[in-house]
This record gives sequence, C-alpha cells and structure tokens, in this order.
Amino acid sequence: MTNDIIAAIATAPGRAAQGVIKVCGPGSIDLVEKIFRSPKAPLSTLEGYRATYGWIVDPANGERIDDGMALVYRAPHSYTGEDTVELTLHGNPLILSLSMQLLLDQGARLAEPGEYTRRAFAAGKMDLSQAEAVADIVASENRAALRLSVTQMRGGFRDKIRGLRDQLIDLASLIELELDFSEEDVEFVPREELTRKCQEILRETTELADSYRVSQVIKEGIPIAIVGETNVGKSTLLNTLLGEDKAIVSDIHGTTRDTIEDTLYIRGQQFRIIDTAGIRTTEDTIENIGIERSFAAVKKAALTLWVIDATKDTTGLGAMYRSLAEHTEPERIVPVINKCDLAGPEQAQQAIGTTALTISARERGSVEKVKDLLSQRFDAYQAEVGDVMVTNLRQANALAEASEHLQGVLEKLDLGLSGDLIAQDLRAATADLATVIGEVTTDNLLHNIFANFCIGK
Repeated sequence: MTNDIIAAIATAPGRAAQGVIKVCGPGSIDLVEKIFRSPKAPLSTLEGYRATYGWIVDPANGERIDDGMALVYRAPHSYTGEDTVELTLHGNPLILSLSMQLLLDQGARLAEPGEYTRRAFAAGKMDLSQAEAVADIVASENRAALRLSVTQMRGGFRDKIRGLRDQLIDLASLIELELDFSEEDVEFVPREELTRKCQEILRETTELADSYRVSQVIKEGIPIAIVGETNVGKSTLLNTLLGEDKAIVSDIHGTTRDTIEDTLYIRGQQFRIIDTAGIRTTEDTIENIGIERSFAAVKKAALTLWVIDATKDTTGLGAMYRSLAEHTEPERIVPVINKCDLAGPEQAQQAIGTTALTISARERGSVEKVKDLLSQRFDAYQAEVGDVMVTNLRQANALAEASEHLQGVLEKLDLGLSGDLIAQDLRAATADLATVIGEVTTDNLLHNIFANFCIGK
C-alpha cells in the first residue's frame, strides 16, 4: 500500500479560482507526465522544487482539458518523503474531476483520509503528535488554537515529552544497573535524589495532562450559558451580544424551548454563547425537556450568566440560585440584573446578596459590560507563541497513565520496596511517554487517528 501512487484533490469542494491535485509515491512524476504536457520540458527532467506550465491532456484522444502549473518535489525532499507532483489548475469541479479520473486511469489510486500525513509519519518526517497537529491546524477556528497547533507541529510538544522520557530512561538505567550489583548493596542513584527527580517529572506530566482541559476550551471556544426565568431578557441579551436576531424574542412565556448556540469573538477570544430555555415550574412536557437541557448547559459551561429581571418580584431568586448551584460551582455563576432602564437594580441586588452586573440588554453600549467581564474573566485562556499544551484526549490519557506509574514509584520508594519493582514502574512510565509522540504505536491506533483527517492531507 505504501508503494502505491496516490492522488487526491487537496482544495475544498466548490468553484474557485484555483484547484490543487496532489500526486505522490514512487513513479508519480512519470505517471503525471502521461497526462501533463509541458511545451518546455517533460516533468521527468525537472529538478525538485521546480514548476512548469503545461496542459492536462487525455492521452486516449489528445483532447486538452485545462492548462495549469505542475510543481515537482523529489524524494526525500517532500512532505511524505516520496516523489510528489502538485497540479494547480482552474478551480472548476468538472476540470478537477476529469483530471483525477485521468490519473486514476494511468494507475494512481484515490488517497485515503490522512494518507499523505500518515506516509510522512511513516517516513520519519514527523512524530505522531506533529501529525495530529496537522489536523488541528486545518480545523483551527481562532488565533490561540492556531498558535497551539503550530507550536506542536514545529516539535515543541515532542521536545518536551522526549526530555521527560530521557530523564526516566536515565533513572531506570541506574536502577537496573543496581540490580546487576545487588549482592554488593550499592546505590547508583541516592533514593532522596530519585524521589526528587520523580516528583519533578510527575509535576510536569500532571500539568501537561491537566492542560488538555484548557486547550479544548481554546480550540472549541469558551462555553457561556445564559440562564434565568422566562421573559427576563435572555434571548435579547444573546441577540445584542451577537449583533443579530438569533433567538426569537417574545412576551409569551416559554418561547425558547431548547438551547440556542452561536460563536462570539471578543478581543481575539472565541466564546460559545448558549441561550437556554427559561426555568420555571410547568406541566408542559416539551418545555420541561428544555429546562433539563438548560441545567445541562450550566453544568458544562465555564461561566453562567444568570439573568435577573429588575422589574420582577425577587422572592424566587434564592431558590433559583440554589438550583443553579446544584449544577455548577458558585464562582461560575455571575448575576446579571437586566432591564435597569425600566427599574432600579437595588431590590434585586439586595435579594441576591452579591455583586451583579447591571445592564439593559436592548442597549448595545450596556451589553459591552458583559463582553468586558468575559474578556477579563478568561484572559488566562490564551495561547502565546511557544506555549506547550496537550491538544487531544489520547495524549492526555497517556500522560495521565505516566503520572500514575510515577506515583507508584514514589509510593514504593516511601515504603522502601526493592529496586526491581521501582524499575518496573519507571519502564511503564517511559513507555507511556513514548506512546504520546508515537514511538510506540499499533495499526488500530494509527487508523483511528488518520481516519479523522480530510482527504488530500
């Protein structure tokens, strides 16, 4: 399979000014030459990193399909480490489809999802964490997520993991060397020093594993739930934040019966704003399902904006707060007193007994307070150039397992157990770190990872 010539359209579906077809594998340059005719020189004579103009021609009848450019890469100096040709043609889906069919007729096959990157991994062009970063770069929706992915693709994450793994290898080697001289009762590494180093490595692996939660928020957007009773202005707040009429606004109670979600960017940060069904006691089965989903959104949210109507009676606010506090931490609940253009916030402020934002959701200037709050509250959820974080669950799980084995080392050291038991945990932690960057893999693991890539990458 790895010696096959593969081809794929590498640009997004639809009409565009240009479309790109990638062809790679041993003999790919000669294969493309059968359908690409250059008036200057055959592709097979070009050096690597050279491009030439020519025509896509059906070799069966000599019909010209399109003109464009062919860029040649010669092994091992290409993305996959193999001979590669990139054809840049007009971005008409018909042209790209006809050109692809000509390549397949000459013996190429359609590339599988992620097959180019998998070949790059197999050729040693990148480790597994860098390969996963390629998919993250394609999927990045904000600047911070892109920074994380670029750092990982450039090897920053790999270098961090390799450094920790090398330290564990050194420690395990010394312990195993002691076992060879067990009759002489010699210590090649003092137990105090071994404990200190394992504690340092454990701290770093634990911090890296924990960074997965932050990286997911950065990649997917910070979830913010807007909750409250019916008709307090939740949907109006959502619409004003987004600058569009995303949710229906009505005086009728229970208008919103499901969660409504959209993305909001504030000073470069990505937020997922979730408007929820109004919380109240009702016999309506459908509305009750919506209320259950409201509480589910509160549970998942990084922050809950609890909207309170300044014009309404305040007797139920205590019960509402307790209901929300059952699904999230109190510090994640921010009271927002709305309709302050119609009534003063003092009564509601006194009833909830804590500091609250005071706004009028209809006024864009007033809602800027909410944006300022979100920006300041989540200022730490940023990624700077060079920041190293775990970006997927597979990596986080492997690091968590490494941390467990390191904790086992420390427990055995504390109990004064034998060196062979300590060495066993050190070897296991080393293997876990090797799994993170793909030095230990299985075919099933690789299939699951690359199956999520787009075709052409």
